[in-house]
Amino acid sequence: MAFNVKPFKEVLAMTKEKIDEALAPIRARAARAKADLESAKLEEKMVSLESDIHKLCAEKELNFDRIIEKIDEFELSERRKKQIDKIISELFPEA
Repeated sequence: MAFNVKPFKEVLAMTKEKIDEALAPIRARAARAKADLESAKLEEKMVSLESDIHKLCAEKELNFDRIIEKIDEFELSERRKKQIDKIISELFPEA
C-alpha cells in the first residue's frame, strides 16, 4: 500500500472529528489488543495461583491461612477474568 500525501487544502479542511473518525478503527484494534493482554495476564495469574495452592496443600505442615488466602486470590482473579471477558465481548462484538 503506497502512501500518498493529501493536498494541503484537503489537510486544512479535515476537521478534528474527521481525523478522529479515520483513526477510530486503529484505536479500536489497539484497545482490543490491550483488553486481550489483560485477559491473558489474569489467566496466567490463575494458573500460577492454582499451582501455588497445590504446593501449599502438599506441604508437611499445612498452613490453612495461606491456603485460604491463595484460594481467595484465585477466586478473585477468576471473577475478574469473567468480568473482563464479558466486557470484551460487549465492547467488541464483531470479533
